[in-house]
This record gives sequence, C-alpha cells and structure tokens, in this order.
Amino acid sequence: MKKVVIIGAGLGGLAAGIQLQHEGYHVTIVEKNAHAGGKMMPVKIGDYSFDFGPNTITMPDVFRKVLSNVGESLDDYIEFVRLDHHTKNVFYSGDSFIQSTSPDAVIKQLADLDPTAAQTYWDYLKEVQRLYKQSEHGFFHRTFQSWLDYLSPSLTKAFFSVRPLETMNHFHSRYFKNKEILQVFNRYATYIGSSPYKTPATFSMIGYLEMTEGVFTIKGGNPNLAQAFVEVFKKLGGSLHLEQEVSQVIVRDQTAAGVQLASGMEVPADTVIINGDFITATKQLISEELRPSLPNKKLDSYEPSISAFVILAGLKKYQQDIHHHQVFFPEDYKREFSDIFEKNQLPEDPTVYICHSAYTDRSISKGSNLFILVNAPAVNMKSGEEIDRYKNKIYDRLEKEGIDIRENLEVEKVYTPDSIAHLFHAYKGALYGVSSHKKSDAFLRPRNKSKDIKALYYVGGTTHPGGGSPMVTLSGLNVAKKIIFNDKA
Repeated sequence: MKKVVIIGAGLGGLAAGIQLQHEGYHVTIVEKNAHAGGKMMPVKIGDYSFDFGPNTITMPDVFRKVLSNVGESLDDYIEFVRLDHHTKNVFYSGDSFIQSTSPDAVIKQLADLDPTAAQTYWDYLKEVQRLYKQSEHGFFHRTFQSWLDYLSPSLTKAFFSVRPLETMNHFHSRYFKNKEILQVFNRYATYIGSSPYKTPATFSMIGYLEMTEGVFTIKGGNPNLAQAFVEVFKKLGGSLHLEQEVSQVIVRDQTAAGVQLASGMEVPADTVIINGDFITATKQLISEELRPSLPNKKLDSYEPSISAFVILAGLKKYQQDIHHHQVFFPEDYKREFSDIFEKNQLPEDPTVYICHSAYTDRSISKGSNLFILVNAPAVNMKSGEEIDRYKNKIYDRLEKEGIDIRENLEVEKVYTPDSIAHLFHAYKGALYGVSSHKKSDAFLRPRNKSKDIKALYYVGGTTHPGGGSPMVTLSGLNVAKKIIFNDKA
C-alpha cells in the first residue's frame, strides 16, 4: 500500500486525501492549526459564532463530486441554502443595488440606475456564460506546466476566446455606464485578490455563477463543509493529525520521501502533497539547492494578492437591515486599488464588505455576527495603536451608514495581514497567493507538480486552477487523479 502525506487540511488537501484513500492509498494529513478547512475556519467568541471564510459559496456540485466519487452523498452531511437575492450593494451616492439570480429583478433595478445596462444585461449574461463554459471546458480540469501546454489548436483557440488581453474594467465598461453599478461587477476581481483595472476580463466569468446558479451558504455555518470532508476521510480510514506542524519535506535522490515534523518525528511517504501557500511552503519546507527552477529570488518576485483587515464584531442587537452579504462602496473605487497595489498602504476610503450569516440562520449566533472585511495590501501592522485607528475608521464609516457598532458591540476580534500570514503561512498575508495582474500569473498559476522533485505535488488556491473554494477543491481532485493515473501507468 503506497503512503501519501498531505501537508495542510484545507479543502484541496481534504479532497485529494479522500480520493486517494478510497483508491487504496494510506493517506496521512498533517495540519498545523487546531481546525481542518484552512481559511474556512470557525471562530467562537462567547455566544457569537463567525465563519472566517470563505463566505461566498458557489458551484456546490464540485463539493458534491468529492464525495460522490467515493460512493457518498454530501447532502447526507450538510445542507446547502441558496441565496437568490444575495448581496446588497450600498453606494456613496446613497443608492443601492441588490444582486439576484433573477434577471428580471436585476433589470428592474438597472432601469432606474443604469438604463443602458438594462438593455444590455441579457447580452452580458450570455457573454460571461460563454467565458465560463470555455474556461470550465479548457482549463479547470487540467494542470498546466508551461505556455507550451496552450499550443494545441483547441486550447489556443479557447485561450484567445476568453479575452485574456482585455482588462475586466474595460470589458465591463462595454455594458455598464453608471460608475457605481460598474463597481459591483468589477468587484469580482477581488475574489481572486486582484484589481479589476489590471486583471484579465476572463475572470468576469466568476460572476456568472452568482448571477445564474446563485450564492450558497451552509446551514449551521460554512465550516460544516470541511467537517463533512473530515468525517468521510476518517470513515475511509485516513489519518488526520491537527496541531502538528511540518518543518521540512524529506527529499532523497531528488524524490519526496516524507516529512519531518517540528517535533523531530519523521513521517515516511511515497508521495507528498503540499496543501498550503505555494511560495511560503516552498521556501520554508524545501532547501533552495533542491529546487533550482524555484530559487528564492524567483519566489520573492511574485506580486502578492490582496490581503485583508478583518473585524469580527458581535452586536447584541440584531441588525435586521444588514443582508447576508452587504457591501459599502467608496466614492473613488479606483483609488482603493492604487492605495493597495501601487502605494502599498491601507485604503484611505475602503470598500467595506460584511457577511452577516445570522441574517439567514438566526440559530448560528447570538445577536448579529458581523464578519467585516476591508481589502488591504500585504503590510505589517504590529502597532496596536495603528490597528485601533484603522478599526475605528471602519466603525466610523459604518455608523455613518446607520449601523450602531459601538453602542451594541459585545465582542470583537481583529485580524491583520500579519496575523493572516502567521495563521495560514500565507505569503505576506496574501489571501489568494499570487495576484492575477500579469498574464503569466493569471493563466500559469504555480504548477501542481514539482519540476525539480519527483513525487511532490501542490494543491490549494495558490496553484492551478486558482483561488476560491470550488477551484481549491478542484485542484485537490485534479492532483489526486494525476497521481492515481501515473501510478497505474
């Protein structure tokens, strides 16, 4: 029986572990934190429960596939709840716009806010559907090693058909003339930690799923998805070890041979999978001389994606006017990305996103459990005074919007880019690894299979096919399939 060690119990690692364990491998997953699920982390503060993230769930069939592949049904473990009218967007002007899976509901709002868009919305839906279908067929279920992989006639045609040379903002400007409505659709770039003014229009496909299939949440909290994966993995005989940090990947004759834990204990393996930040894990776990194609200088040259300044705020008075997903936009949206990516500073006037899961499921938490997120660069914020100042800036902004934070605040916890970097070993605190501004980084994510070390693989949001919980899960499925195929060949 071949042994596999997976470093990290995020969704990608769990998905890979389930497939491999079912195929007869002996799989051990080692996780440094006290929970499985990676950033899909439950947080309990007093009587308040929060989901750290990801807050927006799409493509539920990807998660179902993880279990259906091994003869299980995910619906036996969790319940998906569809949010048809899923996000309320509030603009600087005072106008608001609710995103919905109902085109008629969207067009009715656009007729008042952006009459041109009301006429072109169906055309926009058709185009983003085309972008999504092309991407799903051509890219989601493959691993790419170099630009040469795009040179088959079918893939070359698919690549150039998904608008790789146009920016998201330029593409959306074809359909939306109201600058505030344009902000709503441009915000999809932040789902992959990037700027809409630099990200390829290809990634406009992200919105297709929300506009047609809908946004989902999971009854009892999104971390229940990770727990369902854990339950099935253990049921199949897999071993999961929490609060065990890996100090290095053991390499013999340029082949991965297991891992060494921080305790000094060695766990032998025939194959090693790293489910963690590609850059941080590679630098920390593999000696530089063993990876000539990835020297530290090259790893340090990657532009990190967006990080975040996060506040978990428990309000004793239930806030019935805050939707499950609610966004407050600034007057100058473009300036926010200039602050983050060009000036490397916290936005002076940020977009504020709130996830209020108690809006949909009151049983989850006491009062209102507000997950408040502001996009941030990968910066050091080790001064308590600096953290308090920025937290109060956000509170001031929300109180101007009519949300009585301080008056009702009972519990709170703040996460900065530094704490995110420490908690998840994230490169400079980046939530999505590498940004998608360069074409090479957008379409050639770090590879799933090591070029230098045999039997070493990577899964997760920093590798192909990209960030977001469905893509992370697909990376685990893709890598498991590749390992099984190679071993049978």
